[in-house]
Amino acid sequence: MPLILGIESSCDDLAAAVVRDGSQILSSLVHSQDAVHAPYGGVVPELASRDHVLHVHDTVRLALDRAGCGLEQIDAIGVTSGPGLIGSLLVGLCFAKSLAFRSGKPLLAVHHIEGHLASARLAREGDQAPLELPYLGVVVSGGHTALYQVESLAKIELLGQTRDDAAGEAFDKIAKRMGLGYPGGREVDLCAKQGRGDAYAFPRPMLNRPGLEMSFSGLKTAVALAIEREEQAGGGALPEPVRADLCASFQEAVVEVLLEKASRALDETGYKRMALVGGLAANSRLREGVAALAEQRGIECRYPPIALCTDNAAMIAAVADDMFVQKRLASLGVEAFSRVPVGVHWSESTPAADR
Repeated sequence: MPLILGIESSCDDLAAAVVRDGSQILSSLVHSQDAVHAPYGGVVPELASRDHVLHVHDTVRLALDRAGCGLEQIDAIGVTSGPGLIGSLLVGLCFAKSLAFRSGKPLLAVHHIEGHLASARLAREGDQAPLELPYLGVVVSGGHTALYQVESLAKIELLGQTRDDAAGEAFDKIAKRMGLGYPGGREVDLCAKQGRGDAYAFPRPMLNRPGLEMSFSGLKTAVALAIEREEQAGGGALPEPVRADLCASFQEAVVEVLLEKASRALDETGYKRMALVGGLAANSRLREGVAALAEQRGIECRYPPIALCTDNAAMIAAVADDMFVQKRLASLGVEAFSRVPVGVHWSESTPAADR
């Protein structure tokens, strides 16, 4: 049973975890930067990478301590190599390289989205077995909104994605526009609980178009214009009931699009299992909708506990475990990539032209 150290630093959160046999989490730590970025209403890349430099050593050391092991007991080191903020990625990757060089342990370069897709297999209650393959992966976060056909952790196919803004990005921008605080997705969800989802007739972009592609830029603009109209009507301020109705109506539009596209993807693949993953998978309304869809269709659905929805290193270690078993190892020359499609891995057997 391999013991894998995972390191994740693709955006603002810095995480480290130790996972045994690809599913048993021995430790999982996340150093949050919410306080760093809150004054700006969003992630500032330079601040994110600098904070990673300050905390990467202690975070990894604490993860090992809490797992009750030392680096010498680790079988391999998995680290996110992309996609993400290049400065942030480099901090985690360079640290992982140094650990691998010093210890002689194998290095595994993990795709961030594949980590999210694997997080559903970490989410289980009691003696519940990991989610069986294959399954439909619904990834919703601040940087990604896409549907994937997951035949195995090494064989993942993109079915459809947003053409522009990710759903989570739209949540963050709307939250910032209304002054709700950071992180925006959580704040919109909380505010929406007090509002009506049918208060505003916001558009459902690409809902009636065939296919699995999505778009959230136009919806974000429509909500921003509605906010402006309400501010003008209220003398520059948004009354709390209006704010709640705006959040609820916006959230309902996003959820309806995601559920419709997920339902179509289930029809297309014929899968009986689905995983909702990514930061926005923590959204209470989306979870309710996905659970209802699964019950309606008679399929199994999993979503990670809240702690594993956002960026974490346990999911990176889970993918690294699979790569380690298959001997898909990375060299110390592996690079970080801000953009890279799912399915591209950085191993010594990968031709340079494909890296």
